[in-house]
Amino acid sequence: MREIRLALIDADVNLDVLNAFVERVRERALGEQVLKSLTPGQQVIKVVNDELTELMGADAVELDLPRRSVIVLAGLQGSGRRRPPPSSRCA
Repeated sequence: MREIRLALIDADVNLDVLNAFVERVRERALGEQVLKSLTPGQQVIKVVNDELTELMGADAVELDLPRRSVIVLAGLQGSGRRRPPPSSRCA
């Protein structure tokens, strides 16, 4: 859990969100029985993935963007990439 916490701190996740997320993961990981096909470490990874999916939104949402829009994808420490929408790219 320490590694997960450190990774989220490095990603500049709000501490309240981080603490709530880690607590939910801890509760689920301790409460679930380990599937026979998974190791305990793999089970924790599955729980973390499920919780991240729930936190970010499990349902796909269609974006209603104007024809000319800029989408910015930001990574760790703000290293982002700027891409034009698919309709305006050259083939």
